[in-house]
Amino acid sequence: MSPIPWHLLPDNASVGDNDHLLIGGCDVTELAAEFGTPLFVYDEDHLRERCREAVAAFGSSATYASKAFLCRAMAKLAYEEGMGIDVASGGELHVTLAAGVPAERIVFHGNNKSLPELRAALEVGVGRIVVDSFDELDRLDQLHAEGLPAATILLRVTPGVEAHTHEFISTGQDDSKFGFTVSTGLAAQAVERAQAAASVELAGVHAHIGSQVFRVDSFGSALEVLAAFAEPYNFDELVIGGGLGVAYVEGEESATIPQWSKILIDTAASLGISSTLGIEPGRAIAAAAAITVYTVGTVKPLDGIRTYVSVDGGMSDNPRPVLYGSGYETMLPAAATADRPDRVRVVGKHCESGDLLVRDAKVPAGLAVGDLLATPVTGAYGHSMGSNYNKILRPPVVFCAGGNARLVVRRETHDDLLHTDLG
Repeated sequence: MSPIPWHLLPDNASVGDNDHLLIGGCDVTELAAEFGTPLFVYDEDHLRERCREAVAAFGSSATYASKAFLCRAMAKLAYEEGMGIDVASGGELHVTLAAGVPAERIVFHGNNKSLPELRAALEVGVGRIVVDSFDELDRLDQLHAEGLPAATILLRVTPGVEAHTHEFISTGQDDSKFGFTVSTGLAAQAVERAQAAASVELAGVHAHIGSQVFRVDSFGSALEVLAAFAEPYNFDELVIGGGLGVAYVEGEESATIPQWSKILIDTAASLGISSTLGIEPGRAIAAAAAITVYTVGTVKPLDGIRTYVSVDGGMSDNPRPVLYGSGYETMLPAAATADRPDRVRVVGKHCESGDLLVRDAKVPAGLAVGDLLATPVTGAYGHSMGSNYNKILRPPVVFCAGGNARLVVRRETHDDLLHTDLG
């Protein structure tokens, strides 16, 4: 069986002495020895390059979807490269502001923003609030009556476009918890309500059809619906969201950010759209920038069935295989170019039979307890969706560039688990 497909690794992955994997010039085996495992290792220049690609196409209307991966270092990096930041909770807002991102470069999303969250957004002066319901318009009316300034908003509309992705991350179809549905007339009612309200200034409309979308023509279809809906209103802004898919396993191919951008720009030109067009990539920025490094704890052959390989992480640092049946590849950082002839099932250390990381993993022969095992393309929705299930400590995050590694999120400690526990 062939070595790991190299295109699944971060841009600045290379092979060092003794066939060791390097990320950003840093030996991954040395990083594991210094910071322990599990460990998220990010190629910082990969992150920066993806941000630059988005900004090159859409300028300041390129906004990073922070739900994919957020810490202060990531928010600061995206802003330094010219992107705004979208947040979907008071917590994401707090972290982004703490990173030094100006409030006017923040877009506040969410289908059920609370009154305190909206109050905080207005008090700091976020650039845009993406309104998702009539109840949210009621809350903004209430806050305006209390003396807070009018909110500059986008209305999230549901275009009725199937994204051909997992049902849990498909959001553009009519049957969705998100937005105002175009086909039922709710979107038009929302525009009428917003235009008449003193509490909001309506800048435009927003749509998002889902995540991990490989059929890029779906984005063009969504833009066509959005443009047709918006045409009578002459909006300043049309935002098509994010959701561009990335390759996770051998055989998968995905469009690049420039290819995706060209489709959107060409579609906009063909439709005669004069509004400013915006995008919100997250996964496409962060996913392929990182690997997760584990240590093998047990190797359990079951004759005639399979071999189970247990590592020191699991669904607490990567819930995607459990939630969506997502696939991943595996490799040994100490044998970066080794063939992978053996098949094993990689599982975590949680008390769940479903605690599965890689269902059918290809690994080098002779995998043993104590070996480092890595899964690529874990830079999005690993750290951000992580948990303390079984009171497992969440892993640290390291950014690597130019042969230098910097710890941007430390590993949790057992005392951290007691921080909010009042006894």
